[in-house]
Amino acid sequence: MAPTRKNSEGLLARVNFPLYALQMLTNRHVLVAGGGGSSKTGVANGFEIFELIFDGKRFIAKEVMRHETGPKVVMNCASFYDKKNTFLVAGQESHCQLYRIAITVDKEDVNTESSKSNGALEQNSLRKRKGSKVSDICSRPDGNRNSPRKCLKFKFNAQDSIQTDFSETEPIQRVVRISRCGKLMATGGTDGHVRLWTFPALKSLHDINAHTKELDDIDFNPNSKTLVSISKDGKALIWNVSNGKKIFDLTWNVPNGVKYLFKRCRYGPIEADKSKCRVFTISNCMTTPAASNAAAPGVLHQWCGETGTVKKSVTLSESLSALAVRDDGTFLAIGTMFTGTVAVYIAFSLQCVLNVKGAHSMFVTGLELLPSQGCSITSNSEAAVLSISVDNKISIHNLPYRRTLPPWIVIVLIMITLFCTFFFCSYVGL
Repeated sequence: MAPTRKNSEGLLARVNFPLYALQMLTNRHVLVAGGGGSSKTGVANGFEIFELIFDGKRFIAKEVMRHETGPKVVMNCASFYDKKNTFLVAGQESHCQLYRIAITVDKEDVNTESSKSNGALEQNSLRKRKGSKVSDICSRPDGNRNSPRKCLKFKFNAQDSIQTDFSETEPIQRVVRISRCGKLMATGGTDGHVRLWTFPALKSLHDINAHTKELDDIDFNPNSKTLVSISKDGKALIWNVSNGKKIFDLTWNVPNGVKYLFKRCRYGPIEADKSKCRVFTISNCMTTPAASNAAAPGVLHQWCGETGTVKKSVTLSESLSALAVRDDGTFLAIGTMFTGTVAVYIAFSLQCVLNVKGAHSMFVTGLELLPSQGCSITSNSEAAVLSISVDNKISIHNLPYRRTLPPWIVIVLIMITLFCTFFFCSYVGL
């Protein structure tokens, strides 16, 4: 049985606007986005960047900067770092806004006031910086109080903005993804089209009339050759990125009289063979079946990425709202709709290894597993997942290394077993 955590554990920070999007900007920095919309509610719209630190006992989030986007709420975003430039694309109503984020490293005098931490005990210490788009967070990597502190400075530079959805009623970009190679971008919205663009030039490649209803999610294959899309029309489709043609549908045996809709989709590489991949989806039951034909509210599926056949599935007792897969394909995480629960699964077996009940007071809107490599804050954990919700909370949930027997103990136990077996056989005259 997976270990269960209390809902109070893992709280990193609170912000003063609902959260809808979550991205790892670097191996240590996380970006959250959201807002209150264009109505005059006094709730801000924009981004917040935090640096993640593990002090040996707990995780801490330090505020780095805040960038407000005026009346435009940010409902979805994606980032890409190519060791020279950091890019961010954000869905703002019917358009996709491209930002180039300038990151510089400076040294600050030791007498300068240090930035405040924003952990669970300092939930309301966020500082608004109106009129300024640049701020910093400082730390001493060597732990020496007399040494200069390293300061990372971030600056948002707005670049191109392109219209990505052309619905006649209410055009809204629902999702955006950047391929792992960093050369392609895909967008989807309320008009049901999947649009492929060059990146970061944002030149149109393909306009695919993919679905009859609005898109819920899309994702690139790690090799950037195929794309999966899901929609409120109930379909999950795999597309050829080079020519924009459909390859196959993802279909499964749904119980009679029961309607399921796909909610989220993600590709994940196979650990043993990185040339192949799996597709993961979460689906929710949309009807109330008869008692004799009862169905689970939520289903987690694992598909073969090459054939589209179902490999494994897990039925869950609650509707699902969020899905994330780690970059190496080892773990995945799901978030629930009503209880705000976050769970971590082993990707290949779909075995639940961590279950955090009530991680949020409302439905989980975003999940992000910390990178498998180059992220020192995960050194004391086998995996860690960030979660956000419209309850304004940012939380982190870490999976401690599972206990295993040392090899020498296993060898000794095998020898003892063999000896006991031989002794027993000799005793009974076999």
